[in-house]
Amino acid sequence: MERFPHAHGGPLLRGVLRAEPADFIVEEQLGFEPVGTGEHVFVQIEKAQANTDWVAQKLGAFAGVAAIGVGYAGLKDRHAVTRQWISLHLPGRADPDWAAFDVPGVRVLQAVRHDRKLKRGAHRGNRFRIRLRAVSGETGAVDARLAAIAAGGVPNYFGEQRFGRDGDNLVLARQLFGGQRLPRHLRGYALSAARSLLFNRLLAARVDAGSWNQALAGEVWMLDGSHAIFGPLPFDDTLAARLAAHDIHPTGPMWGRGALRSADEVRALEAAVAAAEPELAEGLAAAGLDQERRALRLGVADLSWAWEDEATLVLTFALESGAYATTVLRELADWNTDQAPAGA
Repeated sequence: MERFPHAHGGPLLRGVLRAEPADFIVEEQLGFEPVGTGEHVFVQIEKAQANTDWVAQKLGAFAGVAAIGVGYAGLKDRHAVTRQWISLHLPGRADPDWAAFDVPGVRVLQAVRHDRKLKRGAHRGNRFRIRLRAVSGETGAVDARLAAIAAGGVPNYFGEQRFGRDGDNLVLARQLFGGQRLPRHLRGYALSAARSLLFNRLLAARVDAGSWNQALAGEVWMLDGSHAIFGPLPFDDTLAARLAAHDIHPTGPMWGRGALRSADEVRALEAAVAAAEPELAEGLAAAGLDQERRALRLGVADLSWAWEDEATLVLTFALESGAYATTVLRELADWNTDQAPAGA
């Protein structure tokens, strides 16, 4: 896979990630409380070595709910212990006996009624607990590096999992844009991978230039904790103060049809990145996707860390929805999964 530049000076450590599923724990944060009544049942599950869509299908089959009546906010890593919510449309029906749901690697933790389906992207974010084993390197510099990450955030790259194993989703994208028909779910993976690559390359150019967390002429801004955008506007003291306070972030394009919202220096840079990959940029526009924006800077909330022993580092932090824990970890460490379970 393509390597993108770091913002904090490159990895200090090497280690082993996911030696076992419990080394990577993800807990979905809905950001709201189910109301307790309604036609939908929100089921909180814990899973290991299983992907979200497969578990959702199993829950739907168990409850007798068609696929259209099953919802979830986001896909969670298969090679981890993850806790998330899945909604099931059960109007006028009693809840199933969740204790009888028997799928290896999956537990039902609780179930509560709500008045609407859980839709993609509806959650506030995710909380992570990550254990890095067999750590070596500049361990004495870890505290300073993590303090810098907590204070300044990290470049908001899409993680490698977005591109599939060995970049297979990008291969699918080039096949799709070359005229090959793909099944619907593979088409979705291909389009996401193509968009993500163009975004990552734009972000990489700004990391190289030191402007990923700074204002350039023609900037479009995103409000922190929101997908709301505004600009371009002349950069003034008010915007500078909001940028420094992490209330707003520079953005880059999620490529599609239509004109770029950015202007001046930002638009020229974004157009140059797309021009270097015309097959992807033109293919995304032809596929009917509209221009959207994504923040270039990712805030890392509630970051804490501790050494379990001299070679085992544990980190906990929270990220907004759509962000990747590995984009935080890469600013600290390189890792391998040579000791991870088969298939990880």
